Formats: sequence, C-alpha cells, structure tokens
Amino acid sequence: MVDVKGKWVFVTGASRGVGRQIALFMANRGANIILHSRKLEHTEEVFKEVRETGVRAMQIEAELSDMDSVGNMLKRIDDSGLQVDIVFNDAAVQIAYRTDYFKTPVEDFTQSFMINTIAPAMICYHFLPKMIERGFGRIINTTSGIKNEPEQAGYSASKAALDKFTTDLSTVIEGTDVMMNITDPGWCRTDLGGPNAPNSVESCIPGIVVGAFVDDRRSGRLFPAQSFNGLTLIEAVSKAETMY
Repeated sequence: MVDVKGKWVFVTGASRGVGRQIALFMANRGANIILHSRKLEHTEEVFKEVRETGVRAMQIEAELSDMDSVGNMLKRIDDSGLQVDIVFNDAAVQIAYRTDYFKTPVEDFTQSFMINTIAPAMICYHFLPKMIERGFGRIINTTSGIKNEPEQAGYSASKAALDKFTTDLSTVIEGTDVMMNITDPGWCRTDLGGPNAPNSVESCIPGIVVGAFVDDRRSGRLFPAQSFNGLTLIEAVSKAETMY
C-alpha cells in the first residue's frame, strides 16, 4: 500500500461534498493538499481544517469551464515549485434536470463537457508526463453511475466520455508505478446529489480514495466507493487489488 505521507495531493472541487472528504482524509494520512475551488473563499474552511492536521496546504482557484483559467491554475502550481504526486479530478457540475428532455439545450452538453470531461483531461495531460518522468504518480478521475436518465443527458454523457478518456489514456502507463483509475462515489447527499440521495457523503470513504493507495501497477479500472463502505483503508486496498 502506498504511503502518502509528505506527498502533494491536488484535489479539484475540494471546498465541499466528496472533494472535501477526499482532502481531509488524505491530510489525516499525512499528505500535503492543494485545494481547488472556483473562488479562494470557498476553500477557507477546509484549508483551516487541513492545516490543523499538521500538513502543508495551498489554495488555488479556477473556473473549470474556462480553459484559460485552467491553464493559469496549472501554471501557478508549477510556479510554486510543488511536485504533484496524486491528482483527484473530483469537481463536476450537473447543469439541470430536464423533464422535457427533448428540448435539452446545447448548453447542457457544452458546459457539462467543459467541466466534467475537458478540464480533467487537460489536468491529466499536464501532470501525467511529469509523473512518468519521476516514475510515480496516481490520478483518480471521479465518474458517476448514472444511467437511463435522459433528463440528465449532458451530465451523463460527459461522465461517460471521461470514463472512455481515462481507460484509453491509461493504456500508456499500464504496468508502471504511474496509475490512473476511475472512482464512483455513489449517489450521495451533496449539493450535486441532492437531499434525497440514499448515501451520506461520508460513506464514500475509504472507497473514493482507494485509487491513491493501490500499488499493483494496474490502471483503467473503476472503483465504486460504496463497495468499500465499512472497510478499513487496508481492507479496501486489498479488495481493490483483487477485485479485477
């Protein structure tokens, strides 16, 4: 199992929900955290909580629908001199629930794909070569188990595209200690999931982070977080490394 103590972890969408759970869990394991949100003030509370664990932390803002903003964010991370070892592409948007789905506007797709697919892809393209050069890295892309809901077509399609992007790109690192996998938190009670979701946001731990700790040099897999609910981290990693 990977020891993440002292490693730098970049979490998009870290201000709340699943991203906040990821940031706090990794900090409690001794990892340093780069917290992303749309505005710096959104991560002030979690920044304080992360720092209270004794690790280092950095806040950074970017609008993921704007590729110039994404590029500026990545440049600021590079300019800081920090070496990013683990990336959680967790930030996502669900634009709307269209009961009259035959009138779904094109903006549902363009906005969803920019934030849920294209921004994570650009982040992967930025950090993956650096990880390959150093011989270590983990990228975990958050997907969704949503299906058979034309009411959320833009969101669903953008997540399916992220899955395909991840599995295709992961073939170039298969068998190395640079690993890229997919995780699905399940339907959780978050701002995105809504109050009627069956799972608490805390239930995604430890499954949502297991991709950072597996050490079997295999990529392109899906780790459904709810399948690890109730397990210790060690148990979750053992299950993840044997479930495929």
